[in-house]
Amino acid sequence: MIEKLRAKDIMLEDIIVSSPSDLIAAAKLKMVRTNIGAVPVVDNTYLVGLITHRDVLLAGSEAMGLKVEDLMSRNLSTVGEKTTIKEISRIMGDTGYQRIPVVERNVLIGLITQSCIIRAVADNL
Repeated sequence: MIEKLRAKDIMLEDIIVSSPSDLIAAAKLKMVRTNIGAVPVVDNTYLVGLITHRDVLLAGSEAMGLKVEDLMSRNLSTVGEKTTIKEISRIMGDTGYQRIPVVERNVLIGLITQSCIIRAVADNL
């Protein structure tokens, strides 16, 4: 039955986000306080990027005063809510991405992490 699972079946929907104008320090604090590895960057409900804890660490302490838009990744791989778990897994494997935003008309509606995939597989064994 796992082959019938779609993004909408496994995605996280309660997503913590940042705005492009937020400071890197604020985005880092969100990630640390909620124990997450990345935050999607949203401008007026539209997905415009993603910033990871790794991005912040590599940028160093001097980046804390920069804006999220200065450091975020912009060219993201995204999926729609009807994308199969097989295709999502293939995208993650091919790109090495640990998170894939789920969008509808470029509006963020969910996020799929590697943990979402593992949970779905475990639940369907």
